Amino acid sequence: MPRALPSWSDGPTRDAIIAFATSVSSGPDAVPEAERVAVFDNDGTLWTEKPMPTQLHFIVEQWKAAADADPSLAEQQPYKAAASGDLAWLGAAIDKHYNGDDSDLHAMVGAILASTAGESVDDYEAQVAMFYRDAQHLTLHRPYRFAIYQPMIELLRFLEAHGFACYIVSGGDRDFMRPMTVEYYGIPPERVVGSAVGLTYDDDATAVRYGSTFDFMDDGPEKPIRIWSRIGRRPLLAAGNSNGDVPMLRYVQGHPRSLSLLIRHDDDGRGDAPYDTGAEQALAAASDHGFTVVSVKRDWSTVFPEA
Repeated sequence: MPRALPSWSDGPTRDAIIAFATSVSSGPDAVPEAERVAVFDNDGTLWTEKPMPTQLHFIVEQWKAAADADPSLAEQQPYKAAASGDLAWLGAAIDKHYNGDDSDLHAMVGAILASTAGESVDDYEAQVAMFYRDAQHLTLHRPYRFAIYQPMIELLRFLEAHGFACYIVSGGDRDFMRPMTVEYYGIPPERVVGSAVGLTYDDDATAVRYGSTFDFMDDGPEKPIRIWSRIGRRPLLAAGNSNGDVPMLRYVQGHPRSLSLLIRHDDDGRGDAPYDTGAEQALAAASDHGFTVVSVKRDWSTVFPEA
């Protein structure tokens, strides 16, 4: 019989996951299958988010093209960072957001909205699909489909084998994730919950188009709200890696049978850059709230699939 979770190292974390899945799916105290729901953050949980989130890589290319077309844009952020290749400014803006400072994020959001305003969701999906087909991870130098975390993909399949319905609940753009979730994760688009730009309907063209404002940002306390509004159930398991995932990790604990997994990027030498920035509050709260901390260094024998 194949070993369960083959890319997970033997130890208490793997044991806890297996014991949890077994206990809620078998025996007289099994949780009804309809109630077995698991939710996963995406960036930093299912795939890498360093040196920048994948969506930001895509957006930077759009901003650079816009600055090339209109050089005056290159004098203001975030176009300036994109045109000059200043990845540090962009990464710092994301880190500041995770620590509660959105001063730079507001400029980024405005530029993101400007890049899609009036565009049809179908055209955007085609652009994103082309990006996934051609783009490579900035430091791993491999296609993004090979920058996913192999142990987490195994966890998705393991939970499904125990009757779980798995959802992605991310601060990332819902429509940026949907073109890749089936191929990369085996998760259909209707199980993708993420941030979203407001939408309008063009009756003449029978097309759904993006508006000029955000509908919602699916991060922090918004995650449990979006989980309930989209799924209508309190999940049993949640996995995340950042301060913005703490409300989701705690939300599942309202169920008497739950498991909250916090991924810690503490490895060095296997391509997953070690960092705690943006996860300081989550790590500090892990013991008090009973989160199971997954150490990349200790708990994963393999990090990425073979390219």
